[in-house]
Amino acid sequence: MRQFVVIGRDVPTDPDAISLSDVPGAGRLDLLCRCVSAGVFLSHGIRESVRVHLVIADAFTVTFDSDALRHLHPDERNVAARVRDALAAQDDAIGHMPADVSPGVELRRMGLDATLDRLVGGGEGGSGGRGPDGTLVQLHEAGDPLVDAEPPTDPVFVLSDHHDFTPEEAGSIAERAERRLRVGPELLHADHAITVVHNWLDTDGYATY
Repeated sequence: MRQFVVIGRDVPTDPDAISLSDVPGAGRLDLLCRCVSAGVFLSHGIRESVRVHLVIADAFTVTFDSDALRHLHPDERNVAARVRDALAAQDDAIGHMPADVSPGVELRRMGLDATLDRLVGGGEGGSGGRGPDGTLVQLHEAGDPLVDAEPPTDPVFVLSDHHDFTPEEAGSIAERAERRLRVGPELLHADHAITVVHNWLDTDGYATY
């Protein structure tokens, strides 16, 4: 399983504030939608065993599970509509029990800390980077080069939207992450970074083509 956690700080939690005619105007929701597309789609199909988690305003997490998705298309409007539908179902998310939005799409009342705990275990005094589902890897321009790293088992990559990580986010991630990696010498959009990471994993660390 490959998982990507993308932090979206400015996306409104009110679904009525999301216009499909102006997806970028909804707190750069367009970038998060492109992250979903980069995460789950291939050229003519959907990847197996990939989940993309969008952490919205540190209040909700919308999860896209590639193995269960149906009728999702890679364009931003289509993905944004699913995110809007998920936020419209927030009353059905009780505690940490998810609201089922559509096949392969769930909403949980979880911010960043709770989402990371669910995916890789607790922070200080926790599992040291390994948890229920995988190994947490922070994607950051100050990390070690991707090309020099061994691909982890069941990786959970966490990355930021068009903002840098806040000190609080950086601290939470550092408590749980096993590694911090950078995808290249230039700063890339978050969705492009996901594509690079997929290629790195597809080629077993650029070793097999």
